[in-house]
Amino acid sequence: MMTAHNRLLEGRRVLVTGGARGLGYAFAQAIGRAGAQVVIADILAERVQQSAAELVAEGLTVHGVAVDLGQADSVQACVAQTTHLLGGLDGLVNNASITNSGGKTCEELSLDTWDQVMQVNVRGTWLMTKACLPALRASGHGAIVNLASDTPLWGAPNLLAYVASKGAIIAMTRSLARELGADNITVNAVAPGLVLVEATAYVPEARHRLYNDQRAIQRPQLPEDVSGAVLFALSDLARFITGQTLPVNGGFVMP
Repeated sequence: MMTAHNRLLEGRRVLVTGGARGLGYAFAQAIGRAGAQVVIADILAERVQQSAAELVAEGLTVHGVAVDLGQADSVQACVAQTTHLLGGLDGLVNNASITNSGGKTCEELSLDTWDQVMQVNVRGTWLMTKACLPALRASGHGAIVNLASDTPLWGAPNLLAYVASKGAIIAMTRSLARELGADNITVNAVAPGLVLVEATAYVPEARHRLYNDQRAIQRPQLPEDVSGAVLFALSDLARFITGQTLPVNGGFVMP
């Protein structure tokens, strides 16, 4: 049901990467319900169109676009298509990432896995941000939300490539905030805990129990638990907040 606060992003145009499923899908749904036009971009070309169609059936203005964050040309094409569909861009949610290194020690981790995680999570976030900057500058009130993780905040073991990549996202957020402040573009990060989504199905039950037992709010974390922080960071309520990382994990980490 629509309520007054659901129109927080009325008239905005937002690109969400990794939006075909999981957290990205939940963000796109919440952003659309808040009054924005949305493009969801994902490497899962068929799935992203299906997901967009589901959100359109709900009455939201959502488009699906295929993108491979590992390829600079694909990122440029995605942004060109996005700005054509939306007529500009006010917000970017850098949500897309891969894990791949779960359950491996630093000695077991392969060079190929390390490089792949860094290429998508770090290089891909940079490429997407870079490609979107002209449109975000033109909007006059651009907002970038980078999806970090609470794993680098507590030093999650046996997940080194992912943890390192998300630590890089936090550092990039601070640097970009200083670079882009003069352009009236805010850059913030949201750092979820372990969320119950398709992409975390591989996580051992013991890790789920660790989170559930040690959170201040002792229950599993759902995608909708993170959406509010993303909406806030995209909105005018956060216009004087930049370079910050907001842990959203039910109190598992309190930095």
